[in-house]
Formats: sequence, structure tokens, C-alpha cells
Amino acid sequence: MADTKPMALNYKGRPLRRKGNLIYYGSMSDKYIIMFQVLATKKVGDLDVATRVGIQLQLTAAELKGRDRIVIVKKGERGNLYAAMDLGSVWLERQLARG
Repeated sequence: MADTKPMALNYKGRPLRRKGNLIYYGSMSDKYIIMFQVLATKKVGDLDVATRVGIQLQLTAAELKGRDRIVIVKKGERGNLYAAMDLGSVWLERQLARG
């Protein structure tokens, strides 16, 4: 019988997780993650394509509880998902290298 476990998605060696219009990039065990939010889409054929994507570099403070656990360090916006992911990956790599 084949393994039915879904394949994990990665971008530049870091995990991607999607929940509705939110995409999380990075591991929650790291000090920082990136959150992408699809703010607007347009129909191209049968597909919805992102035309506005919000980007947030977030500090994950494990010692805090609930909503206080996530602190927004930096935020921005791009016109498509590729540009947002490209910028977000640079922000995350630089921040994790700083510590």
C-alpha cells in the first residue's frame, strides 16, 4: 500500500504552510518566520492569481502566550506571490543570520 502522507512543500530549503489566504514560511522552532497574506486576486483562466500580497517578518516569542507570542518586526507588500516570496526569503535569511 502506498504512503498517503502529504508531501511537505519547501522554498529555498525552508517549509511552507498554507491556511486559507495565509502562507507561513519558515519553521516555528526558529526565532523568526515570514507570513504572506494574499490581499487581492484576479481570475486567469480557471485560476485565481495573487495581485497583492502582504509580507510580515515575525518574531516568534515562545515564552509568551496567545496573541502576544507573535511580534511583527517588518512588513511590506508586493504585486505578486513570486516577488513577495523572493523578498520574504531575503528578510528571513538576513534576520536569522543576525540572531
